[in-house]
Amino acid sequence: MRIVKGGNVSRMLQDVTIPKMFHATQTFNEERIDPSEIPGVVYGQLSKPEISAKIQLGMSIAITAGSRGVANVDIITKAIVDYCKEKGAHPFIVPAMGSHGGADAEGQKELLAGYHITEENMGCPVKSSMETVMLGYSEYGKAVYQDKNANEADGIIISCRVKPHNAFRGPYESGICKMMVVGLGKQKGAESVHSDGLGNMARNLPANAKVVAEKSNILFAIPCVENAYDETALIEAVPKDRIFEREPELLKMAFANMPSILVGEADVLVVNEMGKNYSGTGVDPNISGTWSTEFGKGGLKVKRTCFLDLTDCSHGNANGMGLADIITARMYEKLDSEVIYPNCFTSTVLRSGMMPPVVATDKEAIQACIRTANGVEDREKCRMVRIKNTLHVGSIMLSEAYYEDVKNGRYPGVTAVSEPAALEFDEDENLITPM
Repeated sequence: MRIVKGGNVSRMLQDVTIPKMFHATQTFNEERIDPSEIPGVVYGQLSKPEISAKIQLGMSIAITAGSRGVANVDIITKAIVDYCKEKGAHPFIVPAMGSHGGADAEGQKELLAGYHITEENMGCPVKSSMETVMLGYSEYGKAVYQDKNANEADGIIISCRVKPHNAFRGPYESGICKMMVVGLGKQKGAESVHSDGLGNMARNLPANAKVVAEKSNILFAIPCVENAYDETALIEAVPKDRIFEREPELLKMAFANMPSILVGEADVLVVNEMGKNYSGTGVDPNISGTWSTEFGKGGLKVKRTCFLDLTDCSHGNANGMGLADIITARMYEKLDSEVIYPNCFTSTVLRSGMMPPVVATDKEAIQACIRTANGVEDREKCRMVRIKNTLHVGSIMLSEAYYEDVKNGRYPGVTAVSEPAALEFDEDENLITPM
């Protein structure tokens, strides 16, 4: 596709006024575990009698590691590995990420390397394969698969994060059960549980997870929960027989910890960058309000959204780009259909992989959103929000239309830290005003 700067599109957008913006901070609960304390917390949890007894001398133990940008995931994973080794076991790491990484063994290993999870850093093997074994069928007739390397181990430790899902609601969303079914199920397992659509995930996910728990060597889970600043807030080892009881409780904690864009509504949302390290859909709709299905809800109520860039560690996987109204040529040039489409075909959520309109520059992306946001009579008073990404919303930018309300305390937790000023762009019209 030819994207031209200075052509018809540029002429249509050149006179669109971009409102002045100011920097603001958002304040949330800051309770966290300092990274230096994480190994000790992990050791403490793994030393609980009902947990430590599961790790025996000489056992081969598979430890899961996913594709999401979990805070301190390398520190957590290394601490689990080290504890197992101290107990005389033989741990190894298994990429547990369904169809991510292009549904390719090397691609999944590369994703882990991007989070510093390598054989050298972890001190144990990383066994990456897309080969699976079938464990059986769920009560709803769905085939349940498991990574072959993990299945052949003497035991499996489920390391993961518990977090609200980006496309459906239920007592089990992104967490232990999903890691057991989708992550360890590789592409086949992910496709099986998604094949009835996201509207049935709330029932299929725990049903498939029960098969995994019954027919494989799951030892226990050690999930984490994060705070609103993408920091580790809780790490807890959960015995196998308490997973289905405990996960919904941890999910409630995760919901309570979720950040948000506190102004609630906007005409335009500008996202500096999307990426698989931030969410399965590049941006977390629980924050952005840009949902790929009708089975989730919440987040910012917004008319138009643009994504300006894709993180390098996504390796071209812009699954979720279809949730934007506009993207830039810079982002377009990074797209790799060989990793985007396996992901969205497996989930069956095709909208996530659909191509939005592409414009030449950051400035034009913002202008296109403003121009096409219906009901905005005075564009200079457009309500616009800018964020770095959906994991880090402690610092944001807001347009001048919000300024007096923020100064007058209309939005508790939001504090203006600068005065409204024009956004700055370089000679290529890339946005350079720092966050």
